[in-house]
Amino acid sequence: MSNAQTFQFFNRGPSPAARLVFFVVLSLLLMFVDARYRYLESARSTLSMLVTPIQQLATMPGKLWHQAGEFFVTQGGLVEENHGLRQQHGRDAALLSQLQSLQQENQHLRNLLTLPQRSEFSAQSVEILYAERDIFKRKLLIGKGENASIKLGQVVMDDMGIVGQITRVYPWMSEVTLITEKDHAVPVQVVRNGLRTIVFGAGDTSQLSLRYMPVSSDIQNGDVLVTSGIDGVYPPGIPVAKVVKIERDAAYPFARISCLPLAGVDRNRQLLILSDLPPLPVQPAEELPPGTGKDAKTGGNG
Repeated sequence: MSNAQTFQFFNRGPSPAARLVFFVVLSLLLMFVDARYRYLESARSTLSMLVTPIQQLATMPGKLWHQAGEFFVTQGGLVEENHGLRQQHGRDAALLSQLQSLQQENQHLRNLLTLPQRSEFSAQSVEILYAERDIFKRKLLIGKGENASIKLGQVVMDDMGIVGQITRVYPWMSEVTLITEKDHAVPVQVVRNGLRTIVFGAGDTSQLSLRYMPVSSDIQNGDVLVTSGIDGVYPPGIPVAKVVKIERDAAYPFARISCLPLAGVDRNRQLLILSDLPPLPVQPAEELPPGTGKDAKTGGNG
């Protein structure tokens, strides 16, 4: 009896088939009423408002996954693009530096080409091949020698002033001793007052010195020194140096005067070699007083 009651408890109500038919008919009826009379618009709007948060919550994991994928893809693309831009910036910076160097070199060559037109001597351009690595030797090797009729003693300069002098000639190159070589001497004169003196190298490419100048000498800071031309080696009037420091001490007979070379002795790569100057007349022999010399010796022997 208990089994029959349990069976009847679980089998109460309409059968599943009846339920299916009922809900099908109800759905069709609601569809007809909604399509015909629009009675369910408000109900649909209400249900849509209630269901929308649930739909958004259900689609949120997919959106988050998609956004995360886009983030990592975008991040990777930005990193790669940034790396490419850095490389391009490096290449552009190198090209810009090279262009600026070429522009400076071009301007320097233009200045060199105008020098022979402003002077009474001819010149030929030359390029520096090597620089002496010994910091105590201020010498350069240039790309012309006996093949270009280079001779010992010829003057080398740039567009700003005297650089040095040819001191050794090889078949295809020559050696230039800079004016900043220690104890290298160049006869100069002060443009302001014409005072003649000699400037000496100090073994430093940024320094020259005026020696044996009395404390009372008319030398001032900023005075420009040019070649005097009295030695027959350096043409007159070529800039050499500028006075930058003067130390006068009454306890010493001579002033300590430091000068700055005007030429780019350690900067430029193109230089000019000046032609030889006309030889100076032979210095006349000193006349001997009467009764001396060969005649006196002959007379004495007689």
